[in-house]
Amino acid sequence: MSNDRVVLVTGGNRGIGRAIAERFVAEGYSTAVTARSGEGPEGTLTVRADVTDAASLDEAFTEVEKTLGPVEIVVANAGITKDTLLLRMSEDDFDSVVSTNLGGAFRVVKRASKGMLRARWGRVILISSVVGLYGSAGQINYASSKSGLVGFARSLTRELGARGITANVVAPGFIETDMTAALPEDTQAEYKKNIPAGRFATPDEVAGVVTWLASDAAAYISGAVIPVDGGLGMGH
Repeated sequence: MSNDRVVLVTGGNRGIGRAIAERFVAEGYSTAVTARSGEGPEGTLTVRADVTDAASLDEAFTEVEKTLGPVEIVVANAGITKDTLLLRMSEDDFDSVVSTNLGGAFRVVKRASKGMLRARWGRVILISSVVGLYGSAGQINYASSKSGLVGFARSLTRELGARGITANVVAPGFIETDMTAALPEDTQAEYKKNIPAGRFATPDEVAGVVTWLASDAAAYISGAVIPVDGGLGMGH
């Protein structure tokens, strides 16, 4: 399968971001990933960038544009957690998570939108979390940053929707990654009890939704929040 569109996935060196990049490569897209360290999957161009630093992102975009062409699809996936209860949460615990997860999406999409406006075509896909609308004790910073992406996508849809640009949010639930694998078995079982599907998702199940949103088949979908959570967050 060949597709000449250019995709950039932030945080594409591991976890869900890596699975998304692999899926785009498999579907024939020209795919680049940003990473602070490590490399993206085979077949991708890895560029160094810190999503909290607009200048480093500008350099990364410039490198992708020179090598592959203008970025037409951007997947804002890079994110961090600093979990702790509100009363113990420092200013830095809050600010650094919001600046990376929400501010990072702002910086990436702002830089990508210039090329999309010129082309009058673009796909913005923001990776949120079931926690963004469902809530989670000990994750006020993370949940705030992830729910903020919903308002971002919907405002962007109202600004750029008439220019052939869509903006959507994918909200994964529990995914089989190194992080969930490290949880004690009884904790995993407790989580699974609350998931109607009775299991965690594979990273590829998230990636499939992302590549579909990037396709021509999803041209009339914008401002949507698509859960990939096995029914965990229904109604949120």
